Amino acid sequence: MGILDGRVAVITGAGRGIGREHALLFAREGALVVVNDLGGSNTGEGADSGPAHEVVAEITAAGGRAVANGDNISSWAGAKSLVQQAIDEYGRLDVLVNNAGILRDAFIAGMDESQWDAVVTVHLKGHFAMLHHASEYWKAQAKSGEQPMAAVINTASGSGLTIPNAGQANYGAAKAGIAALTLIAAEELERYGVRVNAIAPIARTRLTLATPGMGALMAEPEDGGLDLFAPANISPLVAYLASEKCPLTGQVYAVQGGAISLLKGWHDVETIETDEVWEIDDIAARLPGA
Repeated sequence: MGILDGRVAVITGAGRGIGREHALLFAREGALVVVNDLGGSNTGEGADSGPAHEVVAEITAAGGRAVANGDNISSWAGAKSLVQQAIDEYGRLDVLVNNAGILRDAFIAGMDESQWDAVVTVHLKGHFAMLHHASEYWKAQAKSGEQPMAAVINTASGSGLTIPNAGQANYGAAKAGIAALTLIAAEELERYGVRVNAIAPIARTRLTLATPGMGALMAEPEDGGLDLFAPANISPLVAYLASEKCPLTGQVYAVQGGAISLLKGWHDVETIETDEVWEIDDIAARLPGA
């Protein structure tokens, strides 16, 4: 018996990298998996059904259960179709792992509209579209008296949360938005029996290796030794957050190498006050951070 035995999980962006490792581990832990991947490039261009089908073949060869899906989760119809496939195939949906993402890095002065729109659409709208359609299903379940024990795990990033990354205004803004979306969704969906958490992972993937300076930081050990930056090292946290044993909701965790950290967002560090109307000179003299 695995920790996810019998749970139906949709995992987006599961054809490669971290998403692939999520799918493989979920299946080993007994989940019935819908492996979603459009199969595009790092920048979100093109489509290839091969990666999703290859992961499904690997799961079924090991005795697990999985089906492939090639829907574009950044489209409203694609997200709805993916959720419906899980329900049609397995009779319900218990877990949503939002993992799909792309990169189109550029400095703000040189970034064009399409670079901004593409990244924000895949990451932030894609997370919301999937969350919306899954939530519709869970709300209907709760209203009918079938209380869900569902879980959502979103994928944020240190870029936008802890490390402002030059050249990633689109990516960082989308990932910060995902963290905020996670906290709001956790508040809204608790009444329907749905927990919502997020991870901010760092591992060796196509996207991180395409980020300047990251490749050397997380290179695969040449001696075949312990590989803490392997994408498979992210998935155990996600499996736990997806399990019925986990009570947590509304949390964001950074996970990288051998460390898992609980992250908290904007909070008061220092405050100035007045009993009068604000004066510019007073603000200039006392403003925190100056």
